[in-house]
Amino acid sequence: MARKRDNVIIKPFISFVGERLGDVLSGVVFWLPVGVLVLIGSYFFSNLEDFGQEILSFFIGDEVFYPGLGIVIWIAIFLFTGLLLKHTRVGDLLSVVPIIGLLFRKKGGRMMTVGRLQGLTPCLFLYSPTCPSYGWILSEENVSIDGEDEEFNLINVYYPNVPSIITGQIYPVRKEAVIKLGNPSKEIMDLLLYAIRSPESLQYLPWEDEDEEDFQKRAQVFGLDIARIQTP
Repeated sequence: MARKRDNVIIKPFISFVGERLGDVLSGVVFWLPVGVLVLIGSYFFSNLEDFGQEILSFFIGDEVFYPGLGIVIWIAIFLFTGLLLKHTRVGDLLSVVPIIGLLFRKKGGRMMTVGRLQGLTPCLFLYSPTCPSYGWILSEENVSIDGEDEEFNLINVYYPNVPSIITGQIYPVRKEAVIKLGNPSKEIMDLLLYAIRSPESLQYLPWEDEDEEDFQKRAQVFGLDIARIQTP
């Protein structure tokens, strides 16, 4: 009886201590990277302050400067450098570098944003003969040879990288290899983010000038169940 009584007391205690240790570990996991970032930031900005005041001392002399003035000098240097790079040939060369090149593009171009994606039509397109992939329709291009229009058009499809979404590639895809989706862009973005939320169903839509028979034939290329496709 005494042993059973001890087990009744000890097991809940061990369980309680184990849960609290897990809570402590969760706190450490959260605050450790925060602390590292704070230390790095403190070291970085303190050095910027010292270097900035050394620059001022070189040009002005041994004067007493207000705290923070060294960082202001570096901000001015960064601003001048950024403006110089963005408005010179050097900025044009840097603009083609993946990801960081976005910072050096001149005004007039358009960047892909979440807001812009929400205004585009999502789609499925044949990334390979056996692999449909998600994307967004940017535009449609007519194809002509020697001034004569051909019987097919190309759809410019934005194919996002996961998980960034706002970076990706643009593929020209034959129109018959693209199926529009009636789902909101937000649902497709959630689906691409490792399916944190999935739509109840994918809503397949034909092109405006496409009849139901042609749509069903084209859908067979995607391996879709024709009986479950409803065209409006």
